[in-house]
Amino acid sequence: MSGAALGIEIVVVFFLALFLLQRYGDFRRQQKMVLFGTLLAWYLCFLIVFILPLDVSTTIYKQCRIDRQVHEAAAMSNQTMPNSHALTKSVQKECYKPWSYIPDGIMPVFWRVVYWTSQCLTWLLLPFMQSYARSGGFSITGKVKTALIENAIYYGTYLLIFGSLLIYVAVHPKLQLSWYELQTIGITAANTWGLFLLVLLLGYGLVEIPRSYWNSARQGYLLDKTYFKAAKLMTEKADAEENLEDTMEEVRKISESIKYNHPLRKYIDTILRKCPVDYQEKMGRNMDDYEDYDDRRNIYPSEKSFVKLHKQVIYAVQRHNRTQVQWRNLLEQAFHLEDVARNETSTSARFVHGSSPEQRGWMSRVFYTPTVEWYWECLVRQWFYRALAVILTLFSVAVVWSECTFFSTHPVLSLFAVSIQLAERDYNYLYIEMACFITIFFLCTCVYSTVFRIRVFNYYYLAPHHQTDAYSLQFSGMLFCRLTPPLCLNFLGLIHMDSAISHKSKEQTAYTSIMGSMKVLSFIADGFYIYYPMLILLLCIATYFSLGTRCLNLLGFHQFVGDSEMTADLIDEGKELIRRERRKLQRVEDGQNRRREWRERYGNREDYPARNRNTYSELKEPNSSDVGSPSRQGKSSRPSARLDRDRFELLHDVEPLDFNGDTILEDPVESEGGRHTGARYLAMTSSQSRIFDDV
Repeated sequence: MSGAALGIEIVVVFFLALFLLQRYGDFRRQQKMVLFGTLLAWYLCFLIVFILPLDVSTTIYKQCRIDRQVHEAAAMSNQTMPNSHALTKSVQKECYKPWSYIPDGIMPVFWRVVYWTSQCLTWLLLPFMQSYARSGGFSITGKVKTALIENAIYYGTYLLIFGSLLIYVAVHPKLQLSWYELQTIGITAANTWGLFLLVLLLGYGLVEIPRSYWNSARQGYLLDKTYFKAAKLMTEKADAEENLEDTMEEVRKISESIKYNHPLRKYIDTILRKCPVDYQEKMGRNMDDYEDYDDRRNIYPSEKSFVKLHKQVIYAVQRHNRTQVQWRNLLEQAFHLEDVARNETSTSARFVHGSSPEQRGWMSRVFYTPTVEWYWECLVRQWFYRALAVILTLFSVAVVWSECTFFSTHPVLSLFAVSIQLAERDYNYLYIEMACFITIFFLCTCVYSTVFRIRVFNYYYLAPHHQTDAYSLQFSGMLFCRLTPPLCLNFLGLIHMDSAISHKSKEQTAYTSIMGSMKVLSFIADGFYIYYPMLILLLCIATYFSLGTRCLNLLGFHQFVGDSEMTADLIDEGKELIRRERRKLQRVEDGQNRRREWRERYGNREDYPARNRNTYSELKEPNSSDVGSPSRQGKSSRPSARLDRDRFELLHDVEPLDFNGDTILEDPVESEGGRHTGARYLAMTSSQSRIFDDV
C-alpha cells in the first residue's frame, strides 16, 4: 500500500471536483478557460483537505520510528540496564506502519506543487481572468490594462505586507536575506492576509451554522424568514430589471444613430452580442441597414464612452441573471415550505404538493415515495436538525476553546490536541485521519458558507442545476485557494503539529516544512499567529447576540430581526408576493392542462381552421335536396350545437384579467423611440385576442 492511498485519493478528489463543477457550472455555455481555472482551484483545495490527514498520520509514524531509534540507542549504550531487551521489543511491537503511509520524499514535492500552483491561481490568474471577463475594452490590450488596474487593490495589500516583512528582515541584525528567507516572507505574507480574513469569517460561522440548523427545525421561523428574503429580493430584482432597461435604452439609441457602414459600428455589434436575445431581436427590427451615416449631421460618442457602455451592459446583464436565478430558487424554497406546513396537519401520511413537483430521477421515485417524504418532512427532519445543531454547537465550543488555548503545551489545553495525542499512543491511524478530516471539513464549511451568507457578499452565489455564473465560479475558486492554506496551518497549530507554535522538537509534517520556519519572523510566529485567533471569542459573542445585524438594521440596512416592525411589514409583503407567484404558476398549469385536454379531445391544433371552415361551409350552403328533409335538418343542427357548446366552454375557461407583476407589457425597447414608464393592464393591449392565448 506504499503510496497507493495517495494515488487513490488524488483520482477520487479529481472526480469529486469535476462532479461539483458539473452541478454548479454549465459546460455548454460557459467559457472553457473559466471552467478549467475553477476546476483546478477546487481540485487543489480539495487535495489539501483530503491529503493533509494522511500527512499527519505519516508524520506520527515517522516520530514513532525516531522514538524507537532513540530507545534502541539508549538500550545499546547501557547494556547493564535491566529489561532493556523487553523495552526494545515493546517499542517495536507498538510502532507499526499505517495503511496510508506515504514514502519519504513524495509529500514535500507534492505540497510544493499544490501550494504554489494554488497561490498563482488565487493571486494572479483567477483575479486577472475575472476582471478581464468583466472589462469593457474591445481589444486584448484594453482588457489587460483594465484588469491590472482593478486588481491593484489585491496586489497592493499583498505587496504592502510583503514589503513590511522584507524591511523587517533587512534591518534586523541577526537575519540575512537569502532565497529561503524570501520564500518564507512570501508565504508568511499570504498566510497573514488569509488568517486575518479567516478569523473574521470563522467567528461568524461557528455560531451561525449551528443556529441555522436549529432554526431550520422551526417551521414557522423558517417560513417567515423566507418571506422576508422574498420581499428584499423582489426590490433588488426590480432594481436590476430597471437598470437593465435603462442600459438597453441607451444601447438602442446609440445603435440607431450609428449605421451599418460607420467605423464605430463594430463596437456596437460587440455590445449587442452581450445583450439578452429578446433585446437583440427588437433592436434588429428597428435597424435600417440601407441608410448611410452622415458625419456632418450627427455627433457620435467616443471610444471611451463605448468602453464604459460595454462594461455597464456586462454588469447589468450579470445582475439581472443573478436576481432571476436567486428569485427562482427562493420561490422553490417558499413553495416547498408552504407545502410542508400544509401537510403537517394531514392525516393521510402522504406528502401532497401544492403545485406540480419537479421531475425526479428513478431512484427518488422508487425510494423517496410520498409516504417517505411525509415522514421525513413532517416528523423526522425537525428532530434530526435539532440533534445536528447540538452536535455542531459542541464542535463550535471545542473550536473556540482550542483557538484560545492552543499555545499552551504544558498542560495541553487544546481539545483537538488531546484527542490526537490519545490516539497517537495507541497508533490508531484511522481515527487520527478521520478526526483530522472532519475537523478541517467543519472549519472549511464555517468559513466558506459565511462568505455566501453575509449580505455584503450577495453579489456572488453558488446555485445548483448549472445556474452559477462564471464570475461566482471564479470568485469561489479564488477564495478557496486563498483561505485553505492558512486554515490548514491553523489546524496543525490546534493539534500541536506545528513546531513554530508548540515549540516542541518533534517531527514536522511535510506541509509545515514547505511553509518555512516561522522563526525567521518571530513576532509573527510568537505574536500574531498565537494571539490573533483569540479574537474569535469576541466575534462569536457578538454573533450570538446579533450585534452586527442590529447595527445594520439601525443604519437602514433591513435585517431579519424578530422584534422589528419593519421586519413584520416585509414578512407580510413577502407572503403576498409568494401567494401571487403561486396563483400565477397555478394559472399556467391550468392552461397547460386545458390545452392537453383539448388536444386529446380534438386532435392536432393545426386541423382546427380547416375543420371549422368545412363545418361552416356545410352549415351555410346546405344541399337543395335536403332542405325539406327533417332528418337532414336534425343532423345539421347537432354540429351547430356542439360548436356553440365548445365556444361557451372556451369563454367560460378564460381567466380573469387581474393585475400583477407579469401582466405588464415587457417592451423595454419600442419601435417609436420611447420607453414605457409605467405598467399596462391586459385590458389596454392593442389586440383582444390575447384572452384566447391559453386555449
